[in-house]
Amino acid sequence: RRLGYKKKQWYQRRVRGSCKGPTTMPRYAQLVMGPAGAGKSTYVHTVEQHYNVLHRKVHCINLDPAAEFFRYEVQCDIRELISVDDVMEDSELKFGPNGGLVFCMEYLVNNTEWLDECLGAVDDDYFIIDCPGQIELYTHMDTMSRFIKTLESWGIRVCAVYLLDSQFLVEPSKFIAGMCSALSAMVQLQLPHVNV
Repeated sequence: RRLGYKKKQWYQRRVRGSCKGPTTMPRYAQLVMGPAGAGKSTYVHTVEQHYNVLHRKVHCINLDPAAEFFRYEVQCDIRELISVDDVMEDSELKFGPNGGLVFCMEYLVNNTEWLDECLGAVDDDYFIIDCPGQIELYTHMDTMSRFIKTLESWGIRVCAVYLLDSQFLVEPSKFIAGMCSALSAMVQLQLPHVNV
């Protein structure tokens, strides 16, 4: 009997935080990233279907301001805040597609109130975040690192899922390049990291 009580105490401390006071279940997020065309949106759709079969709730979030089509149900869409087309059409900014995408992500990081409202304050949530395919956002810019710190400050535990196209396995040079970009993202973001 005593052992069962200790297990319960350990569970409350380990999973739910301190035993004192009200506790909330943590929220979790998968940050799905990788180069363009690697299958990030397909992965998000597949995970959403899997959770639906299990009768569990998952919230899909689109952070790609250039995306046009989704096979999954989007709870939050960055295009409601800013889109690449809007940035490229702005006569003062004069950005191309890549610069526009980086600008959109910087704008999101500087305006996180929108995302906070969109996510809500519900406990025990699981988020799948579909990120853009700009490798520099993960490998050598601090935009995504700042975004991750914001999520963590909201009590969301984040894991990175890095996808690579199967074409990277065909040639040794492509494989090494793909692994180096995944390693660079892992070092830059400092998150639990799964390569797919």
